[in-house]
Amino acid sequence: MEERVYKDIMDRLLEKDPNTYEHSIRVGQLCEAMAERLNLHDKQANVLILGGYLHDIGKIFVPDDILLKDSALSASEWEVMRQHTRLGASKLLEYEGIDRQIAEIIELHHERLNGQGYPYGLSGGEIPVLARICAIVDSFDCMVSDRPYRKGLSFREAVDELQYHSGTQFDSDYVRLFVTLSPSYGGIYTNHY
Repeated sequence: MEERVYKDIMDRLLEKDPNTYEHSIRVGQLCEAMAERLNLHDKQANVLILGGYLHDIGKIFVPDDILLKDSALSASEWEVMRQHTRLGASKLLEYEGIDRQIAEIIELHHERLNGQGYPYGLSGGEIPVLARICAIVDSFDCMVSDRPYRKGLSFREAVDELQYHSGTQFDSDYVRLFVTLSPSYGGIYTNHY
């Protein structure tokens, strides 16, 4: 049953916004590479991977004029966009038998070690480890991906950004591990600089 639920949700995300769907696929694949590198046991690996694929499902509930806007968002639009973490987690938990840890990744992948993230301003060890890992992977893919209003960074530039914010925004241990996936990042990216 769970697999059908996840597939249905991902199908809805694809219908809503193919770019967010493709981003979510890459994040899930990178989480899989991280799970292998961390030698996670099957249950933890499965939670991280599914959390990566599903991390942005709350964007299904963000109005199109904000989600699909081809320029930078205003402050009020960002407030609406930031609701995607809580919306995604709460909607997922409406299904029976869903692992709470997957919902935690969805809800908390924008929290930052220094407490400057959202939705709750959690810091350090208050943020579950798998959500911290997803935050790194998600940010990397966002940085290297082209947007209508900006060109994506090179892998080197994105890695430099991760390392620059290591220990404040991102967990240093997992940033160090993530950068060891380079240069191919598990073969996920083709035709990239």
